[in-house]
Amino acid sequence: MCGPDGPVPTANGFAMAVTSGLEGLDTADTLIVPGFAPGPPPAPFPREVLDALVTAHARGRRVVSICTGSIVLAGAGLLDGLHATTHWRYTDQLEREHPAVHVDRDVLYVDEGSALTSAGMCCGLDLYLHIVRGDLGAAVANGIARGIVAAPHREGGQAQFVPAPVAGRGDTALAGTRAWALERPGEALTVPRLARHAGMSERTFMRGFAGETGTTPLRWLVGARLGLARELLETTDRPIDVVARDCGIGSATNLRSHFRRALDTRPPRTAGPSAAGHRTPTPGG
Repeated sequence: MCGPDGPVPTANGFAMAVTSGLEGLDTADTLIVPGFAPGPPPAPFPREVLDALVTAHARGRRVVSICTGSIVLAGAGLLDGLHATTHWRYTDQLEREHPAVHVDRDVLYVDEGSALTSAGMCCGLDLYLHIVRGDLGAAVANGIARGIVAAPHREGGQAQFVPAPVAGRGDTALAGTRAWALERPGEALTVPRLARHAGMSERTFMRGFAGETGTTPLRWLVGARLGLARELLETTDRPIDVVARDCGIGSATNLRSHFRRALDTRPPRTAGPSAAGHRTPTPGG
């Protein structure tokens, strides 16, 4: 945590300790500007902070924003000429106040290489996993996703706005069913089977699943299986047809088709650690 002073109050009733001044940016490889709540960042934002971000970026540091943190990056001029996003409530403000920024309104996150932006806080998790996947490989990213029971991979180009509410108090949460599904990707996981595991009718399950994830169970399963397939292709020597079967995708032909559709790429002809350097294509860039 770096800043000109501290501690920093939050909207959640506790303060964040600031362990370093702005000189801490000199040793960081990736700088993350968090979102602000309630509302967007205060204006004008401290000039010394903006200057520190500009200096660090000029030295080759990667800058990342979560939620309305993109307004800070835009205020520093670091998003000029680039695609970027922010929380859907503030896309109009970002576009109005920073016309040099190409605002992508309906995406989870945007990767422009040295500048990455995400929509709301949950989209920040998607962006974090995307960064880890690019830096350290799918196995590490999938391990983290399993640990926090998050979707192993959501492409940045998915719509950020989920009109259905997240399950409230007293409702049946579906995180356990998703974790159960992730443990058996090679099995036939149909909506009726998933609904039975969750103890719901199919209609209630579909509605609840969309409310919690913003997508359908089958689309979520395809993403989970592709994430596992990518991990196996990077870290094992299994043939592609075996990987496809073990991940529930069926055949090597199906796996290649899904890779082209979802990732705009194709799996390597042979699996193994040599594939670990693959990076997910830039969404929206």
